[in-house]
Amino acid sequence: MPKERGENVVATNRKARHDYLIGETYEAGLVLTGTEVKSLRAGRASLVDGYAFIEGGEMWLDAVHIPEYSQGTWTNHPPRRKRKMLLHKAEIIKISHKTKEGGYTLVPLKIYFSDGRAKVEIAVAKGKKDYDKRQALRERQDKRESDRAISSRKHLGE
Repeated sequence: MPKERGENVVATNRKARHDYLIGETYEAGLVLTGTEVKSLRAGRASLVDGYAFIEGGEMWLDAVHIPEYSQGTWTNHPPRRKRKMLLHKAEIIKISHKTKEGGYTLVPLKIYFSDGRAKVEIAVAKGKKDYDKRQALRERQDKRESDRAISSRKHLGE
């Protein structure tokens, strides 16, 4: 019986949603050492440069920075190492076919604890071009301006 309930988010990759068109998302378990878990529980991690890949029928997470545990000794872990992700074989095969289509990559979106177990949410994503990023930014600004105009009209009418 897990001691914790619910979801406790440790780190999110907000830049991924800006740089990629997010497709399907998957939840995967992480194989971690003891000091990595303690460091994550302290809320320290960075997904900025992280990516996932499939090698030998297994899914791996690489370049995710989990800093060394401050009270750790010689048992501390390297901050950026390959970490195995736990997924069902059918999911790995499905993701593999999707990434081999071309233009798709695997991006970690967030690391969190779900009922006391470390999980990572990964997405099959396609990179955005610069003009797509500018267009998305313009649409967001236009929506914000229209919402602002609507709310100011409501306040003037009252």
